[in-house]
Amino acid sequence: MRPLIHPSIEDITVEGILHALSDPVRAAIYAGLAGRNGAICSNFLTISDRSVPKSTLSQHFRALREAGLVRSERRGVEMHNTTRCTEIEQRFPGLIPGILNAHKVQATGQPRMAKRKQTRSKAA
Repeated sequence: MRPLIHPSIEDITVEGILHALSDPVRAAIYAGLAGRNGAICSNFLTISDRSVPKSTLSQHFRALREAGLVRSERRGVEMHNTTRCTEIEQRFPGLIPGILNAHKVQATGQPRMAKRKQTRSKAA
């Protein structure tokens, strides 16, 4: 088996985090992991009422792991995953809670604030 690669906290970048979480399935996986004390990959075979193939799920977890968002550990035939929220919070304060809050707002379908139309006054 190949060893699992986990970047050091110094190698984690904001760009890497945002790129990994730009995929809606990965964002949902990460939000689900953040609400638990770790989980195995098969806990996420259904996301937002959609089935996710195991091979695709493995690739999503790999992207999250390589971005430094999760720590994975082999336990027998299963992969146990936990978030690195505490470490990332120390490096980038407020980033992860902000992203998770935005994901929650989007997932619950709360309406966005309407943009105010700007009116221009015409000179006579």
